[in-house]
Amino acid sequence: MNVLEMMRKQDNMPEVYKTMSVEEMETRVREIKEKLGGRLFIPGHHYQKDEVIQFADATGDSLQLAQVAAKNKQAEYIVFCGVHFMAETADILTADDQKVILPDMRAGCSMADMADLAQVERAWPILQEMFGDTILPLTYVNSTAAIKAFVGRNGGATVTSSNAEKMVAWAFTEKERIFFLPDQHLGRNTAYKLGVALDEMAVWDPLTDSLEYEGDINRVKVILWKGHCSVHENFTVKHIEHIRKTKPDMNIIVHPECSWEVVQKSDYAGSTKYIIETIRNAPAGSKWAIGTEMNLVNRLIQQHPDKEIVSLNPYMCPCLTMNRIDLPHFLWALESLEQGKVINQITVPASIAKEAVQALERMLVLA
Repeated sequence: MNVLEMMRKQDNMPEVYKTMSVEEMETRVREIKEKLGGRLFIPGHHYQKDEVIQFADATGDSLQLAQVAAKNKQAEYIVFCGVHFMAETADILTADDQKVILPDMRAGCSMADMADLAQVERAWPILQEMFGDTILPLTYVNSTAAIKAFVGRNGGATVTSSNAEKMVAWAFTEKERIFFLPDQHLGRNTAYKLGVALDEMAVWDPLTDSLEYEGDINRVKVILWKGHCSVHENFTVKHIEHIRKTKPDMNIIVHPECSWEVVQKSDYAGSTKYIIETIRNAPAGSKWAIGTEMNLVNRLIQQHPDKEIVSLNPYMCPCLTMNRIDLPHFLWALESLEQGKVINQITVPASIAKEAVQALERMLVLA
């Protein structure tokens, strides 16, 4: 069952969880956490709702959580407050006797769904015919386990927004060209920062199985998959121009999943971790417009009342799929464990995990 099928899967959470008060649910979560103790581990991504992130044993971005998952050898149950591809990564990196659970199976990533294995396997031989054995594939961790496995068996690695520069630089020591999946914006922004010109980048369109490029293809150094984050594409140059006009003393900081034009016109750009640390270390009274997921922006506003913080896009909503896990689903998963039942377990087939782990381990060693 792929992620899209899981998104369509009926939510079988019992009705009782929809009628419980917040206080009742929070009390039960605390009781179960205390009862299960070290048998339970809860990682939580920065983009998750406050109602569940408050119970996380570790919070972080994709790289941090991948490292936490790789190091955790004790927990019997890993209840992942994140999305499907993150839970897949945790399952790949943890021991066979550890069970990874995603409280809501509909929690996914539209970007990851923009590159499926059939599309990539159609693209690869065409690109090999065009460029020969000169290409190393890289995939953003926001991708399916099957895509990670493809990259692993072809000598490539995964990347995160935190280590993309390091990983792209490494890739260029291995091959003349890179094939960057599935987010064209992170790939373009990272390569440009490392000195690759825009006219040395081509875009692969999986819907037409064609390379979008004008000029001599021998000049191409980076092949970008035509995918994107639906949240970060909603930050535009017009939003920046509005801030510059209405609040000229406000700093603009964005995630590199935003378009190249937005990144170029911003004051700062970097990973989720970079954004958090920049705001934390900024002086009191400083002003910030942030271009990233709304749950995180709202949390930063609450955590730093001494600073003026707004979303770069004032009409931004939290990511629909990143935002799926709520307190009722979270409690349902925990109470099921308390009753000896494992629901919504994420299991990556051994054949896929074996190759995907190669891509992940290359990143973890280098990062």
